[in-house]
Amino acid sequence: MTQNGNLAIEIRGVNIYYGPKLAVKDVNIPIAERKITAFIGPSGCGKSTVLRAINRMNDLIPGARVEGEIVYHGKNLYDPKVDAVEVRRRIGMVFQKPNPFPKSIFENVAFGPRLLGVNNREKLHVIVEQSLKQAALWDEVKDDLKKSGLALSGGQQQRLCIARALAVEPDVILMDEPCSALDPIATQKIEELMRELAQHYTIVIVTHNMQQATRTSDYTAFYSIRKDESVEGREIRWGELIEFAPTQALFESPQQQETADYISGRFG
Repeated sequence: MTQNGNLAIEIRGVNIYYGPKLAVKDVNIPIAERKITAFIGPSGCGKSTVLRAINRMNDLIPGARVEGEIVYHGKNLYDPKVDAVEVRRRIGMVFQKPNPFPKSIFENVAFGPRLLGVNNREKLHVIVEQSLKQAALWDEVKDDLKKSGLALSGGQQQRLCIARALAVEPDVILMDEPCSALDPIATQKIEELMRELAQHYTIVIVTHNMQQATRTSDYTAFYSIRKDESVEGREIRWGELIEFAPTQALFESPQQQETADYISGRFG
């Protein structure tokens, strides 16, 4: 996978259900440490569902359950002894729509460390400055830290949310279509930021934008939708992983016809 073969996460034989309904079937993906892995595929193929399973966000949806293993540092994250709150500290999340808290820029970034018991003002200042610098936002806001996070532009809000995720020192950052609500200039800044962050963090991104996947990611997983007739004659649908490979190989010489059709625009 990588030059030294290190994996941050292994998804092994994962099926995800919402109640009795199968949402995604038989996902097996090795996620390389300090690389960017992109999930692509048509709407409804389960890519965001798998992403949310990595840090157990699906636990918050009634009736959701995961079969199989998601292994992180040798531990199955779905082992009953594993604390979901600790999982989410180590595996941070950035959502599709920027969602700053209705607080100051400073308090948005300090929120997580405060929850973890950091109350020393000096220490919080260091964490906030470092996180905003890592999120390429410090120079734009350093004189306005008391300003509401909601007063920032969309692209700045998304970088603030990235800084908020970084403030609790995660290993892995999940990004669910982080640029879909942003203009091209803000999108370019987030993409450049992702490449910088990948020097220190493992990143998994869901994107509908195939150009974004080719520009930013090292590995790509393509999911598709499967359909079948149920006993009652109603169509049932679920997502399935079709192909996983280094990004350049997947886009230049896909091994599955379905992948080739999707990336050439003939499908989905």
